[in-house]
Amino acid sequence: MTRKLINILILAPVAIVLIVLSVANRDTVTLALNPFDPSDTLLSLSAPFFVFLFAAVMLGMIIGSLATWFKQGKYRKKARVEAREAVKWHTEADKQRERAETMTGQNTLPSA
Repeated sequence: MTRKLINILILAPVAIVLIVLSVANRDTVTLALNPFDPSDTLLSLSAPFFVFLFAAVMLGMIIGSLATWFKQGKYRKKARVEAREAVKWHTEADKQRERAETMTGQNTLPSA
């Protein structure tokens, strides 16, 4: 229940801001990719301004996510190695426990 409430408290204002941003910036603008001749139509793109804003935000999120993913790679590798080592030691402990149980089981047998 609290998770839904937190989502509503965070996502509703974000949605409102995005809608207001879209409505306020709906004029068509031209993005010129040729710095030497901005009037070149081959290397230019015309769209509403909010499209460029959203594209820039999405590109920034993707680049930030990739940077975080690569930065944390060494920690994920360390976690994998330690998980394998933990499994190895758990199996070794189980073998030793079984060995100890069989040894104590042999000693407690009544002698005839």
